[in-house]
Amino acid sequence: MDFGLKDRVVLISGAGRGIGRVTALTFAAEGAAVAVVDMDGDAADGVAGEIRATGGRSAAFACDITQSAHVEAMVTSVQSTLGGVDVLVNNAGISRDVTLLKMQESDWDRVMDVNMKGTFHCCRAVLPHMKARRWGRVINLSSRSIFGNPGQTSYSASKLAIVGFTRSLSLEQARNGITVNALAPGFVETEGIKSHRSYAQLKEAAVARIPVGFLGQPEDIASTIVFLASEQARYITGTTVFATGGRFSS
Repeated sequence: MDFGLKDRVVLISGAGRGIGRVTALTFAAEGAAVAVVDMDGDAADGVAGEIRATGGRSAAFACDITQSAHVEAMVTSVQSTLGGVDVLVNNAGISRDVTLLKMQESDWDRVMDVNMKGTFHCCRAVLPHMKARRWGRVINLSSRSIFGNPGQTSYSASKLAIVGFTRSLSLEQARNGITVNALAPGFVETEGIKSHRSYAQLKEAAVARIPVGFLGQPEDIASTIVFLASEQARYITGTTVFATGGRFSS
């Protein structure tokens, strides 16, 4: 199936590893030019190099998405290097897991700054180009944790905020040919998760709660993101797609 993404310019935050990296490679396989954005410039360079090694167009951009000036400068660089952004994937996110009474205010602020404010900054920076061309796709990463997880009050709140943000922005931009959707993954077996000291126990507990009986892979999330960015998804906007293997509650 032709997703209509050849030569589209795709900007992915947090693309240096995990879901972001696999999503970057998947878009590149569809013929898109990929801006690999990450706080870790070396990680971003590595992913962009992987794409170029297979004949794709890609460039790496180190950026702190919590800072509006950094984001504006990064988007300007993307435009001069690859072209105006057609697809934005707000993938970057962090968690600081701790129960509320043990949580530091600085931890709460950092989670909100990266997960919510970073999404705000990136959307605001790329939307003018999309609006001018009357075509655009925005995919914001939420999480199954919007239904609540102990120790994740800050993370769950930030990811539920993404859902409301997505719905409102979709209504603002629908008339401009821009769709805005959220994707809420469940437990995904990334390299970061597999390096956790209690990975075996975490995996066993997670699989027991997932109706399909297995963990999601980064490719499962990447393929859904690509679909939401495609021409085939032109009638889908303002929604949250759950890729959780059927798991919703904790």
